[in-house]
Amino acid sequence: MKVKIGPYPNHRFYHNWLYNWFGYSPKQRTSIKIHKYDTWSMDDTLAPIILPMLVQLKETKHGAPNVDPKDVPINLRAKEKDVLKYKEVGEVDPDFFKRWDWVLDEMIYAFDCKANKDDVYMRFKIEDRVGMKKEQERISNGFRLFGKYYESLWD
Repeated sequence: MKVKIGPYPNHRFYHNWLYNWFGYSPKQRTSIKIHKYDTWSMDDTLAPIILPMLVQLKETKHGAPNVDPKDVPINLRAKEKDVLKYKEVGEVDPDFFKRWDWVLDEMIYAFDCKANKDDVYMRFKIEDRVGMKKEQERISNGFRLFGKYYESLWD
């Protein structure tokens, strides 16, 4: 696999003229070459790409989406009065951004485990089936959250 992604172009008033005259593209330039073997184990191929992007997003984010209370631990869930205040005035509760951080952490954990899967299962002895099952449930939940909040992965 070979991927080249350029920066988003800055748009100025004179760019429309330049786009027409010189053939500039008002879109981000991308070049992607996929080999047949890239899709053999696509989850393993994508994990090392997605992981650093999630880490960078967590470090540089400027906002957070509304997180479903069912997706976070009880201690991070909004109180009833806070939910009403959010709906009426748009004011967020003290844990609003912590919920998104928690969701991002779970996604990062899942992709880290996938990218470094040999390290994950080395922590457990073969007899520790309960520990391995809990670990797999957490990883699967991280991937579920990634799918659910995919359109919220913006900065």
